[in-house]
Amino acid sequence: MNDIATELRKANVAIIASEVESSDPLKERARLVAIHGTTNVWNTSELQDKFRVLGFAAPFCIVQDKATNEKGTVEFQHSPRFYFNHQKD
Repeated sequence: MNDIATELRKANVAIIASEVESSDPLKERARLVAIHGTTNVWNTSELQDKFRVLGFAAPFCIVQDKATNEKGTVEFQHSPRFYFNHQKD
């Protein structure tokens, strides 16, 4: 049985996927940076350098900043894989 949260997450995954403009990581990063800023877009290794991933449920990850221990969330897109829109709890 699906709950409303699951349905909303699935809808967000579809929206994020529909917004991807290029399979070229450089072009796609540039698009995301234009929306979210240069300090709010990460590839997988960059995300792992900055955050501990505590859990995920697409399109969201629960993260903890390694420098400050603050928890928050990031969104991610599947391909090319980028994480963005960090929001502190």
